[in-house]
Amino acid sequence: MSLISPNKTITISLSVKDRHVTAEWYSSMLGFETLYHADEAGWSELQTNTVGVTIGLGEHTKPAPGNCVPVFGIADLDAARQNLEQAKVKFDGETDVVEGMVKTATFYDPDGNALMLAEDLTGGS
Repeated sequence: MSLISPNKTITISLSVKDRHVTAEWYSSMLGFETLYHADEAGWSELQTNTVGVTIGLGEHTKPAPGNCVPVFGIADLDAARQNLEQAKVKFDGETDVVEGMVKTATFYDPDGNALMLAEDLTGGS
C-alpha cells in the first residue's frame, strides 16, 4: 500500500548556473521544449520526449555537480507529507510555497537520496 498518491507526473530537478543557457542546451541537444521560465522563482521547466516527464532547472550560483532530484507530482501535498512523516520519513525543513505556482517538500529515502513532492497551485493539472 502506498502512503501517497502520485499524479503520474515526474520532474527531474537539476541545479544549474544559468537556466536560460541550460534550457537552450537541452532544446538543441535533446529536442526538449521549454515550457516556461519563472524568473521570479529561479525556475525553468522543459518537456522531455517522454509523456509525463519534465526537466526542472533551479538556478543556483554554485550548483552541486551531478545532483538530481526526482520531483513527484501530487494532488494533496499536505496529506502525503503527513502520511510519510507518520511513517518516520525524514523531510528537509518546512514545505515551501510559491503562491499561485507550486508547493514543494523535500524528503529522503533510507540512503539519504533527496526526493521531492510538488503540488501544482496554478489551477492546471
